[in-house]
Amino acid sequence: MIVDKLPSCQHPLVTLRHLVRGDAPAWYAYLAEPAVVEHTSWNLRSIDDLQANFDAYEADDPASPIRLAVVLREGGQLVGTVGFNAVSPQNRTAEIAYDLAPAIWNRGVASSLVDSVTDWGMQHLGLLRIQATVLDSNLRSIRVLERCAFAREGYLRSYRLVRGKPGNFWLYARIASLA
Repeated sequence: MIVDKLPSCQHPLVTLRHLVRGDAPAWYAYLAEPAVVEHTSWNLRSIDDLQANFDAYEADDPASPIRLAVVLREGGQLVGTVGFNAVSPQNRTAEIAYDLAPAIWNRGVASSLVDSVTDWGMQHLGLLRIQATVLDSNLRSIRVLERCAFAREGYLRSYRLVRGKPGNFWLYARIASLA
């Protein structure tokens, strides 16, 4: 789903904009790196595998996923994506998802993005619960979620196929304050 108001990103290195089909080559370039997908459920065989995602991101349905481009403030190069899958307007919930190119790892970008997008989802979209499923071997992402006040809620055995094999995932969530 294309959103009218983008979240603000406070990190000095990156900013957010709408993800467009022209981003596919840059997105695929870093998603094709084994270190990027090693601890995720991405299973891309070619750039064409990304095209169905763009169809969903462009849909008008309020339950369609939202994915934003993470770009360098200087030069505008795509270095990541962040957004929501499994959006449920009825239950006011969504699952956060993100990926970054290795060139910007270890700079606090992921934590800044997860915090900003989660706050935006709760304030602008009215979400009450934002959850994340993270492969149990993805220690980097686990640290990001815990830094961003996501609570570990459970262990999902054989939850999702990871390149053809059942993967175990941790379930994390952040709940909106109802005060």
